Parts: sequence; structure tokens; C-alpha cells
Amino acid sequence: MKAAMRAGDKVQLVTIRMLLAAITQREVDERTATTDTAVLQILEKLVKQRRESATQFAAGNRPDLEAKELAEIALLQAYLPAALSPVELEAVIDEAMVATGASSMKDMGKVMAALREKAQGRADFATIGERVKARLSAK
Repeated sequence: MKAAMRAGDKVQLVTIRMLLAAITQREVDERTATTDTAVLQILEKLVKQRRESATQFAAGNRPDLEAKELAEIALLQAYLPAALSPVELEAVIDEAMVATGASSMKDMGKVMAALREKAQGRADFATIGERVKARLSAK
């Protein structure tokens, strides 16, 4: 945050302040110290919100606000772990399905819970859910 202040980078400064406020708010709401997993969840939530806003701004013909949201997404993603490649994602899904013994759609919750630990912050869970659903429905 200090580096952003010194550099005069207002977008980065606002984004970092927003992130710190979200973390503090969660600590106050839950009355506990925030863990790394909780911070990753907060980051994912903020990125998702920004993506939705950018889509709406694009639909509303507001390129200035869309660009601001996209810049914030880029800054927030810098704090997330590196994303899984499609090959790595398939391997993680295979591993979770074998570990849980998933054989039908009834087991989707177990598979998603196992994936939550391994892919937290590294993949979009909407995409993961679609892939797991397709695999389980094919069985």
C-alpha cells in the first residue's frame, strides 16, 4: 500500500484499501482472525464481483467504468495463486473423483468439497462444477 501511495497509483491504492476493508469486515463479522483460506475466498469474491460489474458496464456502454473494473481485477489477481492450466485442472478433478469414489451425480458434493481444498483460488468453481457434472452424468 505504501508503494502505491508513493508511486501515486490511485487505482492500486483504492483496490488495496478495498481488499483490506473486506478482510477487516470479515474479521469483525466472524470475530476471528482471518486465515489464508478466508483471504483467498475474499479475493475470489471480489474478482467475481468486478467481472460481473465489468460485464454490466460493457452492456451499458460505459467503457470508462468497465476499464476501471478490469484494472481492479488485474490487481486482485496478482494476489491469487497461479491459475491451473486445463491439463492440471483435469488431473485435479480426476484425482478428486478417485479419492472420493464418485460414481454418480449424488457424489458431486463430495467431489466439489475435495476440489475446494486443492483448487481454492486457482480455478473458477463454476467451470469446475460444469466439468464434474459432465463427467458424473456420463457415468
